[in-house]
Amino acid sequence: MARYLVDGMNVIGSRPDGWWKDREGAMARLVETLERHAQGSDVEIAVVFERAPREPLGTGAVEVLHAPVAGRDAADDEIVRLLEAEQAPGAVTVVTSDRELAARVRATGAAVEPAHAFRSRIE
Repeated sequence: MARYLVDGMNVIGSRPDGWWKDREGAMARLVETLERHAQGSDVEIAVVFERAPREPLGTGAVEVLHAPVAGRDAADDEIVRLLEAEQAPGAVTVVTSDRELAARVRATGAAVEPAHAFRSRIE
């Protein structure tokens, strides 16, 4: 089974489609897209946001996580914390195009997939 940790806002920001006008809506659309991809496939997906969404997102096919304290790089720090707690971080792929986060992820032994490529593949 493939396991993914998705840097939510990085994937959302990989396409300038006006997401900044409705951040909550963009988060919901990403989770819906991830759920469609996860359903009926052999993948496990968790998406990490900088802050909790106002309303619960998804139906449970995708785990929706957020940093414990919102702030700059908070989701990045949470992704690294999750990887460091993993028994087998090498079995996880982190979806991000953030170079600094990618370097931190690779240092844990996890793989990285660029946000734009992942988004194109799942849509």
